[in-house]
Amino acid sequence: MKIDQVLDFIPKIPISEATKKTVDFITDTFSFLFDPIQKYFGDFMGMTSKLLLAVPATIFILVMVLIAFFISGRRLGLTAFALVGLWLIYNQGLWDHFINTFTLVIMASLLSIIVGVPIGILMSKSKVAEVMITPILDFMQTMPAFVYLIPAVAFFGIGMVPGVFASFIFATPPTVRLTNLGIRQVSGELTEASEAFGSTGAQKLFKVELPMAKSTIMAGINQTVMLALSMVVIASMIGAKGLGRQVLTALQRSDVGQGFVAGIGIVILAIIIDRFTQRLQGEKEE
Repeated sequence: MKIDQVLDFIPKIPISEATKKTVDFITDTFSFLFDPIQKYFGDFMGMTSKLLLAVPATIFILVMVLIAFFISGRRLGLTAFALVGLWLIYNQGLWDHFINTFTLVIMASLLSIIVGVPIGILMSKSKVAEVMITPILDFMQTMPAFVYLIPAVAFFGIGMVPGVFASFIFATPPTVRLTNLGIRQVSGELTEASEAFGSTGAQKLFKVELPMAKSTIMAGINQTVMLALSMVVIASMIGAKGLGRQVLTALQRSDVGQGFVAGIGIVILAIIIDRFTQRLQGEKEE
């Protein structure tokens, strides 16, 4: 008997069918939760985009340039790049798409941080939690990003909300991992000293461990924001608005020019956000 015949003798494990049934069960059972999230969170994101669009582009650009100026230690490199880059996006008629992309990235990043930091803290305090959560994080990081679109559409339909959901899943692991790592790397002598002075667990966490781990946590947040931004084009495949949709449309039409311009807009936004988070992390501009 050939080895292939031995392998064929083993019946096929119904992973696909089980997954489909599980997703259908979750969708039907928790529709009372998914439907309001789709509606109200979608409305909130739409309102946020409209509010940002109501701000004149000149004012928005000036505010971003001022933030870049002060956050970079009053150096001109990042300031000039923010000014020229945002003006170029406006000049190319992509401002509305830029704002929609900006909203999607900010919402997904905030959700990732709000959920990721507490989970990272839990992992740093509990070995059992770390052992249980680490394989989940490995799964989230190694699964192809396109796969996240399937449950996102099943749970929330088409639009910005499933785009945020898929981006949130894909982008959360770095914040969790580096929050855990940062707190575990805090000197034992410091934590012992805080305990000797009678600090409670909360005081030790918020006044010693989190401040000492700030640089590492911010590195995780930086990675999270970049991963959320990397999902922009993929999220456009399920109806998310923004620069990603422009890239997708250009791909479908083989319009190299439109795709290149929209791609430049994404790159400009990525560099600005990356530099901003790096400055918050405390890195010095070279």
